[in-house]
Amino acid sequence: MEALRSSSPVKSTIVRKPAVPPPLRWAFRAGSLVAPRATVRHASRLFATPMASSRSRAIAASSEDATVGQVESCGHAITTYAWGDPVTQPYVLFVHGWSSFGLRCRPWIEPLRAAGYAVVSFDLPGHGRNARCQTNLPACAAAVADVARQYGPAAAVVAHSMGGAVTVLALRDGLAAGRVVLVAPSADMREAGNRFGRMIGLAHCLVGRMFEGFERQIGIRVDQLGIHHYVPALGVPALVVHDLEDEDVPWEEGERYARLWPGARLLSTGGLGHHRIAGDPAVVEASLRFLRGEAVGQRVVSSPNLPFGIA
Repeated sequence: MEALRSSSPVKSTIVRKPAVPPPLRWAFRAGSLVAPRATVRHASRLFATPMASSRSRAIAASSEDATVGQVESCGHAITTYAWGDPVTQPYVLFVHGWSSFGLRCRPWIEPLRAAGYAVVSFDLPGHGRNARCQTNLPACAAAVADVARQYGPAAAVVAHSMGGAVTVLALRDGLAAGRVVLVAPSADMREAGNRFGRMIGLAHCLVGRMFEGFERQIGIRVDQLGIHHYVPALGVPALVVHDLEDEDVPWEEGERYARLWPGARLLSTGGLGHHRIAGDPAVVEASLRFLRGEAVGQRVVSSPNLPFGIA
């Protein structure tokens, strides 16, 4: 199996690992028993609201070399960032992950500009420099489409973490892109909710109630947002890059994308975890080779008689 290995001795999976204060975990555990309804409401707000650090890190990040603008999406002002001229140049659109921000794409800008691409990034609803609010996958997918509409079809989309699922929904709804690179993509919102529940100490049975509330809000079943419903119909060339030691979103979720996406390729890394992989120079370089049309990673094959294999 072709793989990239980090040369850093630092264990990356501890980088920005969300730490839940013990008193908060105790409160959710106790609340799960004595006040389940109020506890579900509190957990739902926490799950659907990006962390405040998304805004503080976005404000601290330099945007002096970018053209900063705004796009309206579903009644929200979305902050955009552009390098080069995406109207006249082929451009790469970045979609960041949950509680991240658009300027997180900075390690990619110089290599992409040197390769002749303009770059467009933006803060998802409730993230970065945007007004803080609760949000969800369909709203984020709509924001991707509304940003891309300003510039026309993208030469490529690069998405990290939750941005992978968001990108799939946007492609389902007509987003035009020549190629797609998914870095550590999450594939299963329900499993993400289960991980969240375990992290904060919410009783497992209450995670299901939390999702029932979301379904009432957005008008569709959470299971309908699973990428397996839509990826098999996508014809865009795709590269999936995922770390074998990712403790935030398991490697198996990236493998699922590569297995179900027709013609997609999977590049596994080691030692990068979930966050450093998003800006690792070797990952950027491999992605640029993929954008040039080179074969990167392996084909993952699946059939009724061969559920999993490498070709």
